[in-house]
Amino acid sequence: MSELRVTGRSEDGSHLLLTDHEDKEFTLRISDNLRATINQPRLASVPTESAPTLSIKELQARLRGGAAIEDLAREANWSYEKVERFAGPILQERAYIIDLAQKIVMKKDGAREPLTFNDLIVNKLAISNVSEDSLEWNTHRREDGTWVITLNYPNREGHGSAEWIFDQNRRT
Repeated sequence: MSELRVTGRSEDGSHLLLTDHEDKEFTLRISDNLRATINQPRLASVPTESAPTLSIKELQARLRGGAAIEDLAREANWSYEKVERFAGPILQERAYIIDLAQKIVMKKDGAREPLTFNDLIVNKLAISNVSEDSLEWNTHRREDGTWVITLNYPNREGHGSAEWIFDQNRRT
């Protein structure tokens, strides 16, 4: 029996590239069965040089920066469910920031009720018959600690978007 060593992965990530002591090349399809075998507790601690992974801290920083769970799972070679476990608190934080930004008071007239950021946007878009239910809010944190609030909405051309910078500390 010849011993094979891992030399990399195929471009599409579906096969391992292997070579033997005579430098003959082989491929091995990465199946669910292979993943399950490799992820057994006694094998999981064996370091692999060919599969770069992300630390939890880096993963969460990338999620705060707006990266998609699917992209991070593929990059880290983790299951979607594993990334999702660490994404929960970050997604909650992003939802909290959107809620906080939407509640910022934008206008205060003596005779009128205070107008929040969300009220202002909804009122402006209502003129074009855009309902509040069709608005898609998102956010990501920039390296300077401020947040980018993104709004996607339907319009005559099909799709519109807008961005604002939100400083959580100054509430602006």
